Amino acid sequence: MKIAVLATTIVAAAAFLAPAAPTLAAPYFNKSVKCQETDPEGRVIPTRVGNSALGRNHFSSKHNIRTCKIISAAVRDKVDKKEGGRLEHWGVAYKGRQIVDFVVIAQYTRKTADRQYDAGEGQVIGVVTAYCRRMTECPDWMNP
Repeated sequence: MKIAVLATTIVAAAAFLAPAAPTLAAPYFNKSVKCQETDPEGRVIPTRVGNSALGRNHFSSKHNIRTCKIISAAVRDKVDKKEGGRLEHWGVAYKGRQIVDFVVIAQYTRKTADRQYDAGEGQVIGVVTAYCRRMTECPDWMNP
């Protein structure tokens, strides 16, 4: 019985003295602001450079939106869908008879919904993504 108690004590002490598991660092994203726009309710929505998962680096490569004019056109209009800090702005681009519906999604909170990214104290994440509906990539003519 004494051996079992001694073994339990040693295991418990080892658990307290062992180094803690390292915490995983948040993925890097460039917080520099590429452009920003104010919506009709006075929210300033930044478009950050970001990384491959969010921000301009994400939507410019994955969805072929490379200009701030598209983002600004949608954000200057009303919020079409709001869920907590997640804002959706919908827009329409025209060229002759071609019509393209697009969406700009912004996070108006310090951290993303999954809490993976943090814009920093007093800042908001801003534009997470932008894409054209019913297509993988927006047409090149949307990037004058």
